[in-house]
Amino acid sequence: MQGPGYAPPPPHRPSTGVLVVLRVIFVAVPILSIGFLAWVAPLRAAIVTRKRGDWWVFAASLVALGTSFALFSTDHTDDFSTPNGNAGMIILLLNAVACVAYYLYADIRHHHRPHPTAYVMPPAPGMNHGYPQPPSPYAATVPQTPVTPLPAPGAPVPPPPPQRPAPARIDQVRAELDELSDYLRKHPGTPEGGR
Repeated sequence: MQGPGYAPPPPHRPSTGVLVVLRVIFVAVPILSIGFLAWVAPLRAAIVTRKRGDWWVFAASLVALGTSFALFSTDHTDDFSTPNGNAGMIILLLNAVACVAYYLYADIRHHHRPHPTAYVMPPAPGMNHGYPQPPSPYAATVPQTPVTPLPAPGAPVPPPPPQRPAPARIDQVRAELDELSDYLRKHPGTPEGGR
């Protein structure tokens, strides 16, 4: 069996300055292209957020762009002054405004939401790949020192509590002394075992 493994690193969030510059660029492109490149902003939102709804908004912006091109193709004037040309231009400009507004909404929502981090719980102490292991008799134990808050200025300082060794350390020393006494009893020639 395999252990739990390592957690993937959390996604890197760009700095605020980089986010502002990217937002300005992806807002300016649809507006400066008079809506012909409006699909760029929802494409960026869909790539960043990786949500199905954002991909649908991107597809809808492409459909609106195709519809406006279809209306432009039926207008045979140079300035798109027929009703079809006007409808195509209105759809193109409304698509640009909608794409910019949705991009800002999706991008701000995505970068202000706390991202869940994948956390893989390490195995519990004494566990190895899901199987319990006996504790090592040679494992070092570090005594824990209690943290006491600092008293207010002018207040009497209480004496520190007496230091006592940790119970695990006492048990370890006791077990080692028991082993040593058993060893000395079993082997002749020692002062205790020779009597």
